[in-house]
Amino acid sequence: MLAAVLAAVLLQLGFAAPAGATPPGIPAAATARTYLAALTVAASTHTTTYNRDLFPTWSTISGTCNTRETVLKRDGTGVVVDSACAATSGRWYSPYDGATWTAGSDVDIDHMVPLKNAWISGAWAWTTSKRESFANDLSDPQLFAVTDNVNQSKSDKSPDAWKPPLTSYYCTYARAWVKVKYVWALTITSAEKSALTSMLNAC
Repeated sequence: MLAAVLAAVLLQLGFAAPAGATPPGIPAAATARTYLAALTVAASTHTTTYNRDLFPTWSTISGTCNTRETVLKRDGTGVVVDSACAATSGRWYSPYDGATWTAGSDVDIDHMVPLKNAWISGAWAWTTSKRESFANDLSDPQLFAVTDNVNQSKSDKSPDAWKPPLTSYYCTYARAWVKVKYVWALTITSAEKSALTSMLNAC
């Protein structure tokens, strides 16, 4: 009973989402505001030199399971996988748009901070090994299982150019974005900071 009450309270506070669809490490709004204030504001650089191959995905995590398959299992409900770790059934709630899917093929794994955005905000100077760690980061709120076409709509856009279809998710989205930028010491643009400030004010 206590566990159920605690889960309900955490959900109301934005620390959890339906079907376990919240990656780890999303900070409280006050903490996110502190992180945002600490980020370096700078113009994007190396905007024409990005190559996705510089960010190896998806890494093997355990046995035959790679990062994508690990996130599908983490964020889904009742996920069944075959011997190759591919999801054969389950249910996935996409927190960006509120849709629920029963086929893993309808779900993309979104990088909260897109790989190209990371590149132009500092990852251009990283080693390939560090970029691989970033692209497969399961310790921070960087990887989200979401509706495939929503992920494609987002592409490599930052919050000043794209926000989740669900306005009720703005607060969580901004908290996650800021945490990833903070942990990985990436810069933000002034427009990005303005958008994130407004989103955090919705918390």
